[in-house]
Amino acid sequence: MSWFHWLFTQWVPSLLLLNVLGRQTGLHVVKAILCSRWGTPSNKGLSQDGDVIIGGLLNLYYVPSAVEQGFTRLPHYKPCTGLDLLTLKYMYAMTFAVDEINRNTTLLPGVKLGYRILDSCSRYPWAMQASLSLVGGDTNSCNLTASMSQSAAHEQLGETTGGQPVPLLIGAATSSTAIIQSRILGPLSVPIISYLASCPCLSDRLKFPNFFRTIPSDTYQARAIARLAIRFNWTWIGAVIENNDYGQGAIQIFQEEIQGKGVCLEFIETFSRETIERDVRYAANTIQASTARVILIFCWYIDVKKLFLELAKRNVTDRQFLASEAWSTSSDLLQDLTISVVANGVLGVAIRSSTIPGFENYLKSLHPNHRPNDEFLRYFWEKEFSCSPAATQSHATPSSSYSSSPLKTMFDYPSNISSSSPEKRSLQKNSLPTCNGTESLEGMQHVFTDTSQLRVAYNVYLAVYAAAHALHSLFSCPNRDSPLRNNSSTCSSPKHVTPIELLQHLNKVNVTTPQGEMFYFQGADIPAMYDLVNWQTTPEGPLKLVLIGRVDEFDLHLNESAIQWSTGPNQVPISVCSESCPPGTRKANRKGEPVCCFDCIPCAEGEISNKTGSLHCERCPSEFWSNANQTACIPRQLDFLSFNETLGITLTTAAVSGAIVTIIVFVVFLSYHQTPMVRANNSELSFLLLLSLKLCFLCSLVFIGRPSVWSCQFQQAAFGISFVLCVSCLLVKTIVVLAVFRSAQPGAEALMKWFGPGQQRGSVFLFTCIQVIICVIWLSLNPPLPRSDLGFQGSKVTLECAMTSVVGFSLVLGYIGLLACTCLILAFLARKLPDNFNEAKLITFSMLIFCAVWVAFVPAYVSSPGKYVVAVEIFAILASSYGLLFCIFAPKCFVILLRPEKNTKKHLMAR
Repeated sequence: MSWFHWLFTQWVPSLLLLNVLGRQTGLHVVKAILCSRWGTPSNKGLSQDGDVIIGGLLNLYYVPSAVEQGFTRLPHYKPCTGLDLLTLKYMYAMTFAVDEINRNTTLLPGVKLGYRILDSCSRYPWAMQASLSLVGGDTNSCNLTASMSQSAAHEQLGETTGGQPVPLLIGAATSSTAIIQSRILGPLSVPIISYLASCPCLSDRLKFPNFFRTIPSDTYQARAIARLAIRFNWTWIGAVIENNDYGQGAIQIFQEEIQGKGVCLEFIETFSRETIERDVRYAANTIQASTARVILIFCWYIDVKKLFLELAKRNVTDRQFLASEAWSTSSDLLQDLTISVVANGVLGVAIRSSTIPGFENYLKSLHPNHRPNDEFLRYFWEKEFSCSPAATQSHATPSSSYSSSPLKTMFDYPSNISSSSPEKRSLQKNSLPTCNGTESLEGMQHVFTDTSQLRVAYNVYLAVYAAAHALHSLFSCPNRDSPLRNNSSTCSSPKHVTPIELLQHLNKVNVTTPQGEMFYFQGADIPAMYDLVNWQTTPEGPLKLVLIGRVDEFDLHLNESAIQWSTGPNQVPISVCSESCPPGTRKANRKGEPVCCFDCIPCAEGEISNKTGSLHCERCPSEFWSNANQTACIPRQLDFLSFNETLGITLTTAAVSGAIVTIIVFVVFLSYHQTPMVRANNSELSFLLLLSLKLCFLCSLVFIGRPSVWSCQFQQAAFGISFVLCVSCLLVKTIVVLAVFRSAQPGAEALMKWFGPGQQRGSVFLFTCIQVIICVIWLSLNPPLPRSDLGFQGSKVTLECAMTSVVGFSLVLGYIGLLACTCLILAFLARKLPDNFNEAKLITFSMLIFCAVWVAFVPAYVSSPGKYVVAVEIFAILASSYGLLFCIFAPKCFVILLRPEKNTKKHLMAR
């Protein structure tokens, strides 16, 4: 297409300027070259005289099979054949609007509006030839009715053929044609109002200042389709587009809209008119092999039909198609039973439908006898009723009958109009019977007379009214009665309408249509409104078009319950590259693949994702933890060493058992307190030691249970004081043993008076008071307090007694360790004293166990998590207490209970 742009933007403007500024022989030579090179378009047109003539450019005939243009011969085209009934309806919408305006007494009063309509057959060169003809005033730029000498004699525009130049064009039907047309006619400021060119590029007023349209820009329909994909979670989509401005521009906007929304395109296949058959096969292969179940198509309906026929051959029936307005309402596709199984459930954006009151009656009243110069209606009549309308004696109008150019024989380029074409054949050979005159469109159910959903025809209707209101504004003179008026600058006359004046007034059009709608231009565009349609099956077989919603610029209004999907009723198709990640997982993109293709990774502990398709896992607040499925944050379970759990029950049993055993030993010693064994081992300190051991066992129970302020303070004080009392008793007993044996040496008799019963009790009291003072100061200044430990990652919150002052706890432990080490050293020194009187060995073993337990306690305490910190401390208390109890009292109880013969003074004094 780029070479067409170059061609028409480089030398066709020069041709147009020559046509406007002067009609000379050289101009006709260039025109003849142009026509013979590209071939002659359809030689049919429709016109109506008036004070002001507006031009119309429509694609009235079907485009034939494409001819691939090469470099071995001059470019050429085949002629168009077959009348397009939909475009024919558009043409009559234009004529109807002109007739309606002419009957209107308030719009353009006293001014008769006329028209000249030509066919362009969707060919860029032919569209340009027709445009030049309309703007230049020729009946047809390729058929010159005057000789070269006659042409050179005329200088005024339109005098050669008697044609009147049009100041405004309604057309073209395609964006590509509109771009070329606007660029060529732009320097002359000729306004163009398109009813079907929807390329977003045409909204650029700097590039296309003379362009207007009554169809919304493709920007809005592409965005609407993108929002449909997002709404139904279609994240993996295929696309088939026309390889022109329409398709490329639409897919670009679609991609911009879905960017960052988690929607990806698996493929983009393009159709070119020159290679359509090959492109259709490639696209069908791609669709059949793809994993995308939703396919977006921005193509002309003729190409879509070829694609659907190819897919039907391959039995590809499980795809959901998204339709652009170019084919979403095509009756040709809807009525084709062959493709209904493929096209069932199509969801599309359509040009908004509207009503034109009286238009249906107008179409049904058309008859060749009433319009003898209407070759289009005559051709339609022959095809519809298989008869030839009665011949008329009226001569053809300049717009409907052309003669061949004498200049054509001057060149060797072949003609592209076949003498066997259907149009010529119908004129040259009257093989059809003559109509009897009773044929009528009244009462017929025909696509041509169906006005239930007027879409493009209504756009043509609006374009005519826009032109009429601009002319009305141009002809209005608000200061007509003012003596100081300058009418030349405020209004014009029908005989002197200039395109640039009309262009200025067209920019200001803001009126209410006969249907009561506000109509105005926003630059080149009108406010965007679309219908959302769905193709649904019927019992009769063909598909029917059902309105399911609408689009108002950026707002999507959709009745989902009314949609019939390709997968069945109420079954929204699923089209994803990867299934959405369920709650509790997150997306992890696959390296080198689109963002729509991903793996689902479970959230880590303490993190959740509570919705489908989460990109990230969210961390729970500190007081909460993730549930088993990682889908919700739940309050953390309070965790502490309780009496109900196995560990708590075990430690409680051990503590109570130790206290009971201590009580039993106490009872045994109390029962045998008069025996030598008890008396020889300082019974008073022994009873005090047993009492302190009992307190050590019981104080461990304070550590079990839910921490509170009083328990946190009491447990450490009880632990510290009980153990100091216990170790103090052992230390004093050790000192007494040493003093007794030292007093037996000469000169040491006075030593025992310092270690009498009073001194022993005083020493124990003194050692214990020091620990009491340390605990009082510690608990007064910075006591342990209960707190929730959130540092340990898990679903539980550990309730513990926090050591807010490490110094206080260290002093308590350090003082106990100091007494224990002193006791161990003294007991070690007394280990060689006579065995029967020597309690030092037992104290040595007990102190070794005691010190070993508490040395191992420190690293275990620091490294233990949660409630196990408390369990480690309780274990240390119980282990050291049991060590002292069994090492010191077990041998004595054995002698007292099982070896009474050794519990005598004689035996004890043996050594």
